[in-house]
Amino acid sequence: MKNSKTVLIDKNPGRNSQTFGVARMLKTDLDLIHEPSIGVVGNKGDSQCYFGVEEKVKTIHERLRQRIGQNPNDILMRLVQPEYTVATSDGIRNGTKEMRYSLIGREVTNDSLCEHLSASGLEGTIAVVACDKPPVGTLAAILEHNRPAIMMSDGSIRPGVDSVTKEPIDLITAYQLAGSDDEALKKRIACEACPGHGSCGGIFTYNTMQTFIGVVGMQPLEMVSPASEDKRRLEIFPNQLINYLDNMIKQDIKPRDIVTRDSLRNALIVAMSIGGSTNVMLHAPELARAAGYKNFNDDIMSFEEFNYLSKNVVPVLVDARPFGKYSMVDIDAKGGVQVFVNDLLNSGLLNGQTLTCTGETLEEQIKRLSPEEPDGEVIYPVKKPFKETGGLRLLGGNLSPEYSAILKLAGVEGGLENNVFVGKAKVFNGEQMLLDTLENNPEKFENKDMIIVRYEGPVGGPGMPEMLDSTSRITSLCRERNIIVGLMTDGRFSGGSVGLVIGHVGPEAAIGGPIGLIKNGDEIIVDLNANTLNCTELLNLKILKERKKEWNIVVQENNGLHPFVGDADTRLLNRMRNSAVSAVFGAGMHPNREVWIPDPRNVEISNFKPKNIHKNN
Repeated sequence: MKNSKTVLIDKNPGRNSQTFGVARMLKTDLDLIHEPSIGVVGNKGDSQCYFGVEEKVKTIHERLRQRIGQNPNDILMRLVQPEYTVATSDGIRNGTKEMRYSLIGREVTNDSLCEHLSASGLEGTIAVVACDKPPVGTLAAILEHNRPAIMMSDGSIRPGVDSVTKEPIDLITAYQLAGSDDEALKKRIACEACPGHGSCGGIFTYNTMQTFIGVVGMQPLEMVSPASEDKRRLEIFPNQLINYLDNMIKQDIKPRDIVTRDSLRNALIVAMSIGGSTNVMLHAPELARAAGYKNFNDDIMSFEEFNYLSKNVVPVLVDARPFGKYSMVDIDAKGGVQVFVNDLLNSGLLNGQTLTCTGETLEEQIKRLSPEEPDGEVIYPVKKPFKETGGLRLLGGNLSPEYSAILKLAGVEGGLENNVFVGKAKVFNGEQMLLDTLENNPEKFENKDMIIVRYEGPVGGPGMPEMLDSTSRITSLCRERNIIVGLMTDGRFSGGSVGLVIGHVGPEAAIGGPIGLIKNGDEIIVDLNANTLNCTELLNLKILKERKKEWNIVVQENNGLHPFVGDADTRLLNRMRNSAVSAVFGAGMHPNREVWIPDPRNVEISNFKPKNIHKNN
């Protein structure tokens, strides 16, 4: 297993001096410095999500160090020191302009880890991942590098406990009190909501994506649900990870052998079954891209099939936050994610022959784990589910011709009569305008309003910030006044958002999408029978052309960029503005954007039509 460049490297004493130095510092065999390298990486950031990562990385690294050597059962490789990626905290940044960096954190993680994997030439990687964007960026980089690698969730935070009611509470509980006048209550809940460390504990984006990564095959299923502070993550899982990785290296099992069309479809179906975060439809296309697939709609799953499965085939199987009672630690107590994966497999809804990082097929891994049956309280069986229809729906119509708009149906708390909502538009050019109104003039909102928040997309934000602060305030407002207020945006939502909230509306306003042409008082129709999102006024071609002409004049007078887009006042934000692709492609940074979508500032009305329409499979 010698490196093909060994001869060249051996002849350079300058290069050898540092590799000898690293080997001495790590206390590994000096004779292994030219063997293929192996190492551990972790996600770091400025919130409780990341506090447990470093200890796990150090533990795995030390166990790995003990396994490195030239004895028959040793791993004959060069050990490198651990590396960490950096990202921001969604929970702290929501509702601020810094939230623009959240999704960008996925891209930064990809970049930094790509540099480490490629420059170090790692032939074996164990990744400990936390929060929700860095794990996706980590896996994307691993897929691009495509050498043996395995991942482990750092784990969820345990719920807090309300000291008065004794009920479990979490981050979302605290957010939904933002509009309250009871300052003592807000402070008490804030202090009690997030004890210990770990990533968000409900079926928000973190646990949606950890379950996704487990089902897609890059994380052992039993490692998804235990809490960050669970002893198994330090005492049992490290050796298991090393054993699995050792086998992958010996068998030359690569990430792209695991993350395939069939495994991605499995992971999407499971995301539907847990009422997962809408962000999965930004992250799944990005992971498919990294795995070598150009067009998610063509290559993995069309929007028509997605909606057919979610509406008719895949039910919601967990009573979990934010739309239910329980958290991932409760799912773990009832046997873990493998319980509902097993039930979906036995029901014929998953392909059990996909390869996983354990060296087994999904079916073989499940059989070895021998999961319990669904308990019927936290985890429900397919035959008697928690909710009859899947948790996610993609919408088309004249406001979403890309079929990118997404609704978390599992989180809707009312407003749909015969699966239809009809409301009046209340337009806000940026989330800050909405937050100001919610804070200072909440009485402005009326029953059946559809709030429009625009110029917050990948290009417009830039960075496509999520809106947990806004949706939490709207949820509280609706519950307090017993009204229905919807929200639609070209931005995105936290996995903790609930209500009639529709994100990823595309094309976005900043590039001339129809959402930028809506005016106050326009009629907005959400029709889940037809899976459409329409503005009645824009169905009139004359009105559409007039408004498009008005929009173009404003853009031309502002040097080609609409004045309501956010400031791209750092190199990173500017890079996002100039390289971001549409939400339907994952909203990532791609320098060859013109290959993916037309020049965004030259989109014509004639382009606003459904694309890549497939018949149901």
